[in-house]
Order: sequence, then structure tokens, then C-alpha cells
Amino acid sequence: MKKADFIINIALVPIDYLTVVLAAISAYYIRFSAGIIQIRPANFELVFSEYFHIILQIGLLATLVFALSGFYTMRSKKIASELPRVVSGVSTTVIFLILAIFFQRELFSSRFIIITAWVLAIIYLLLVRVAIILTKNYFLKKGRGLSPVIIIGQASDTDIIVEAYNKNKTLGYKIIAQYNNLAQIKELGDYKAFIKEKKVEYIIQTDSSMNKDEALDLLTFCQENHINLKYVANLFQAQSLNLELNSILGLPLIEIKGTPLDGWRRVYKRAFDFFLAIFFIIILSPFLIIISLGVILTSKGPVMVQLKRVGQKGRIFKMYKFRSMVKDAHLMKNEIKNLNERTDGPLFKMKNDPRVTSFGKFLRRTSLDELPQLFNVLKGEMSLVGPRPHEPEEVSEYQRGYRKLLTIKPGITGMAQVSGRSSLLFSEEAKLDIFYIENWSILLDLIILLKTPKALFKKDEAC
Repeated sequence: MKKADFIINIALVPIDYLTVVLAAISAYYIRFSAGIIQIRPANFELVFSEYFHIILQIGLLATLVFALSGFYTMRSKKIASELPRVVSGVSTTVIFLILAIFFQRELFSSRFIIITAWVLAIIYLLLVRVAIILTKNYFLKKGRGLSPVIIIGQASDTDIIVEAYNKNKTLGYKIIAQYNNLAQIKELGDYKAFIKEKKVEYIIQTDSSMNKDEALDLLTFCQENHINLKYVANLFQAQSLNLELNSILGLPLIEIKGTPLDGWRRVYKRAFDFFLAIFFIIILSPFLIIISLGVILTSKGPVMVQLKRVGQKGRIFKMYKFRSMVKDAHLMKNEIKNLNERTDGPLFKMKNDPRVTSFGKFLRRTSLDELPQLFNVLKGEMSLVGPRPHEPEEVSEYQRGYRKLLTIKPGITGMAQVSGRSSLLFSEEAKLDIFYIENWSILLDLIILLKTPKALFKKDEAC
């Protein structure tokens, strides 16, 4: 998804609301204009202040209907596809309004105003979209808002795609480099720095004859470097559940989406996390105080610790936890690293870890030490539900394909935690988290949150 499309779809919500209100105001003044009154006298009285209060509410209803009708899907706007959507959305809103008038007689019942507002809303909304599309295309032609792209491939289709993107800036892409294969990118002195400096958003693979191993290498490379991948059809046929099909000059072009958690869904999840985190902090505040006192009274050191963890797209952040170990426990890790009881992956686990305090054992057994992570959620570094956050040293030892775990924000709880906790092998834990990433939904988040309290009080100690 191009950044320009995301910004446009976010901005459309308040713009559509104001547009509907404006259409309703216009209909009011047309109805009571001198010319219309002469042709069709008004047999009713409608005070503008009361009418204005009603249309503010109707504007909210319309915006909700528009959202459910797919107005704000994260795709480039085209008038051909917007017209039926606008007509359908406005018509649905009018139907709801007519039903409300039927059941509540206090509302205005002017058929002229309703029909005029319906027509004007459709016209205004379409004009807004035409203006947005023209404005967006203007800036794209000037080179503003283009998504940086790397082209990989030697097939004849390569020249077609390169020529199309170079000639038509309104497609939204800027080709910054072209290579025959992935190996050429890796041969660059510091390709990670190059990708970061150029802010590469997409790699487009144009060679449909690429073999399976090369295809997997490219997919893994894109996951590890947090780059979106597009490819000419017949490539990676079964590599992802989340595919989007487009075309350019007759060539079918498929985009692999690492997760459905994009665009508006990302906004929904952030709002869901933010408000629930505030709610939990308020409700659990007495427990937070009691646990803090327990930590202070049972061992020396700070109440909470800030642990380095790897978040979304490999960003390092400080994760908050109630201190369950002795002071400066991280300095002792190298001394006991050879006693690690997990041999299936990069995680460290030791059942009778000498660094854990007596009160800390209780906190870890019940996972109450993780409650301060609610503040990480407020800061936007974590989510309530997501993959388990890992240490930088652990991430550096990830096997091939595991970096997909960094596609989204890590969570306080997740599928791995409610499906077996620390008794799971790391590979099984990673598969569950990757399944969550590829199949995210608000409903899935709710199910995991509801299952979490039961998992918290299992006997096995969290690592």
C-alpha cells in the first residue's frame, strides 16, 4: 500500500462528513429560496438551528455507512469504481433517514429536502474524489509521494514494466534501481544501508521463470528487510495467503501481503489497543500498586526493569516488566548461558534460574510481571495481542523465515501464549505467531484476550 493512498483514505473520513453536511445545508437553502417557494410553497416550518443539529448526526451515520460500504479501502481511487460506491452509500443513508422519520415524527419530513440532499451529496462526494485524484496525480507527476521501487528480472516483461512506471508517474512508483537477480543486490557493499537510505518500499520481480529456491530467497529477503513484494503472475503460487492481483499494461501483477493488518485495519487495532490499555490500567491500578510494594519489600533494586526487545520492523524498544530477578541479573546471563534448557531455538529458559527472587517466581508463574507492558501499548511500541517480543541476541539467531515475526508489533499476549505457553517448541511458537500475522482480525484478538486469563494461572512458569 502506497503511503499517499493511506493519507488520502484517512483524510477522506472528515472530508466526507463535512461534504454530507454541506449537501444537506445546500438542500435546505434551495428549498427555502425565493424561486422554489414561489413554485412550491412550504406548508411546514423548519428552524435551521434544529435542522443543523439533525444533519450533524446524519453526517455521522453517513460516514459509518460509507466505511461499511468500502469507501475507505486502502486502494488507489478511480472514478469508475467510486461512482457506484458513492451512489450506494448515499442511498443507504437516505433509506435509514426515511426509516427514522417514519418511526420518529419529530424529524423533518420534507421530501424535497431529502431528494435534493441525496442528489447533491452524490454530486459533492464525486467532485471531492475528482479533486483528490487530480491533486494526487499532480503531485505524483511532480515526483512527490512516489513509492521507491527496485526491479529484479531479465525477462522481456521487465522493459514493459520499467517503461510504464517511468512514463506514467500517476501509477505511484519510482524505480530507483534495476538488477538481474537478488544476488546483485546482496553484492552491494551495505545493501541494508542502501535500502534504508533510499526508503525502498517495493521489490518487483518480473521473471516468472525463477526457480523455487530463488523465489523463496527473494520472499525471505523481503520479509527480513520489511519490503513489499510484487511479482509477475505464475511466480510463488502458494507462498502466501494474502495476495492482491493488479495489472499493468495487460500483465497480471501479484503483490504478496505479509499480513491483512494494514491500512484501516492497523488504525482499528491501534484504537482497540489504546482504549483497552487505558481501561486495564485503571481497573488493575490497585494490583499494580500491591505488586510494586511486593517487589520493593522482597528484594533490592528498582520496581520495574526496562528490557531491550525487538519490535516491528526490527526497531529496538525498552519493554517494561516488574522486576522478578535480582538487581543487574542481565550481567549474570553469560555465566549461566550454558545451562539453557531450550535447545530448539534462540530463546533462553532455565527452570530454576538462580537470578529469580522468591516473589519473582510468583510473578513469573502468573505472568503478572508483564502488566507494565500496558504502558508499552499506550506508547505504541507493543500491542495487546501479537507475537512474543524477543531480545536482539535472540533475533540475530532467527532461522530463515522467522523474521516475519517482526512484521507487526509484538504483543503482551498472543496465540503462542494461550496455546501452550513456554512448553511449546520455538518452531511451534513461531508457526502460531506467523499464523496470527497472516490471519489477523479483531475477532481473533478478542478470542485470544478472553483465553489469556486462563493461561495466566497455569502451573508452567513463563520464560
